[in-house]
Amino acid sequence: MKLECEGQPAILDADEEQVAKRIRKLRNCGPCSFASLTDAEGNSIHVVGGGATCMVERFVVSAAKRFRAFQGRPNPVFPDGTILAYAAGEIRMKSDEWLLSETVAELFLCFLRGRPYPQRVSWRTTPD
Repeated sequence: MKLECEGQPAILDADEEQVAKRIRKLRNCGPCSFASLTDAEGNSIHVVGGGATCMVERFVVSAAKRFRAFQGRPNPVFPDGTILAYAAGEIRMKSDEWLLSETVAELFLCFLRGRPYPQRVSWRTTPD
C-alpha cells in the first residue's frame, strides 16, 4: 500500500500507525489537507479536509467507479450544498457526507487491512 499526503513524502508499504498518524494531522487549511492510500491493483481511498470536516471517496478499479462515504443521518451543522474548502479546491457536500477524522482513520485502516467497512458508513456512486 502506498500512502500519499499533501506536502509529505509518499510511504510505500505504509503500516497502521503511519496511516492513523497522517490522518490525524490533516487540516482543511494547512500544510496537509488531503491524503490517499492505494493498493497494488490501483484501488484507492482518499480523504480531503480534517478534524470534524472530512470527506472520503474510494475508487474501485474493477467497477471503474468512485464512491463517496456517507452516514445514515444528516449533519444539522452542514446542510446539503455546504462547501468543503481545502488547499486544492472546493467540494459541494451533502449533509450526511461530513465525517470525523476518527471515522476516516477507521475507513483507511479497513482498506489497508482488506476488511469490511463499518456498517454505519455507506457508499454512493459519485457523478463523473
